[in-house]
Amino acid sequence: SPHSPSGMLPVVAGLLLAAGVWGSSSSGEQESPPGSRFVCTSLPLEAAGAGCPLPPVPMQGGALPPEEELRATVLQLRETVLQQKETIGSQREAIRELTGKLSRCEGADGKSAPGTWKKELGKGKDTMGDLPRDPAQVIDQLSRTMQTLKDRLESLEHQLRANVSYAALPNDLREMLQRRLGDLERQLLSKVAELEDEKSLLHNETSAHRQKTETALNALLERVSELEKGNSAFKSPDEFKVSLPLRTNYLYGKIKKTLPELYAFTVCLWLRSSASPGIGTPFSYAVPGQANEIVLIEWGNNPIELLINDKVAQLPLFISDGKWHHICITWTTRDGMWEAFQDGEKLGTGENLAPWHPIKPGGVLILGQEQDTVGGRFDATQAFVGEMSQFNIWDRVLKAEDISNIANCSANMPGNIVPWVDNNVDVFGGATKWPVETCEERLLDL
Repeated sequence: SPHSPSGMLPVVAGLLLAAGVWGSSSSGEQESPPGSRFVCTSLPLEAAGAGCPLPPVPMQGGALPPEEELRATVLQLRETVLQQKETIGSQREAIRELTGKLSRCEGADGKSAPGTWKKELGKGKDTMGDLPRDPAQVIDQLSRTMQTLKDRLESLEHQLRANVSYAALPNDLREMLQRRLGDLERQLLSKVAELEDEKSLLHNETSAHRQKTETALNALLERVSELEKGNSAFKSPDEFKVSLPLRTNYLYGKIKKTLPELYAFTVCLWLRSSASPGIGTPFSYAVPGQANEIVLIEWGNNPIELLINDKVAQLPLFISDGKWHHICITWTTRDGMWEAFQDGEKLGTGENLAPWHPIKPGGVLILGQEQDTVGGRFDATQAFVGEMSQFNIWDRVLKAEDISNIANCSANMPGNIVPWVDNNVDVFGGATKWPVETCEERLLDL
């Protein structure tokens, strides 16, 4: 501590030396060095009068009267008490200085928020002047200072006992010293307790702040993830294709939306097959109780077929040459009439395909696989291999003019039941989404 009573022992030692050593010198001689002793011997009275007068105080080895000895002792003790008062005053100033520094650290001046000094300590900044940076070190240093004071007071008492009987101290003086010592010890213990409480409070604030920060970061990460999922990875939400490069029973795409009850529909899509023989199953729609509610399939050397409620119609389409083709199929429950379009041209029509049967709602729409149960039990031999894009479904029969405009890239008509948008299509098993060629580029591939 900068105000420790470091001068106490030398002062007391000087007082005791003055109290225990009696010296004398003749008035006509030079002053002797400090600590020197003079031993005088008895002389006859006539010799004393000749040039060696008697000293005004008794020589060493003589005895003072009890009253004089007690008075001298009291004077020494009073001087010691004054020294102690000055030391205690210095200690109070030190305590006030420490309290002021702690108040500044605690933000009592209103310039710093609670917990600021804690953060500065964590950054290595010394916010307490000459105090240690860690509250635990401050507590330890105060404890050592208090113990040092106690040790010095005990040493002082021991030296006083060696020269003057402790019982010779006045009772009021002894009680005052004990009371001052007790007050100082209580102040130090109180300050140590305050520092312990502050340390515990800082720990709680740190835990609460860390938890709040982690909660905010998690919320931010969740929001970013939602935005990433919601945003299309392509220039436009419909400018993508689904790639199914292998003939397996686990690569497929799935349309998130399901179909309502339909009494007519038009399905259009662009596709490019790379399988032979047969392109497999571009899409299938299954409902509970009927796995073949709507299926478009070309299996082996058979012609391409349209299945509705497990009823079959063969379509005059030829799309297994590895090029992009635009396919549209229309159907109505009235007489089960159907039409087949390839690259904008009507190539075939027919009727009696599941007549008067409404398409059931609530099923699962799969791209690239034929379903034997709702959403599953795929057969690799019936899988589509290639790429597809712009899969749209309407709840009506489109006019031939509209279909031609879509095929020759002069019109863009998203399906009102199932539109081709990125966030409506999921891929599984290694199927991927890629940016699709422009409509004009697909036309050049025909």
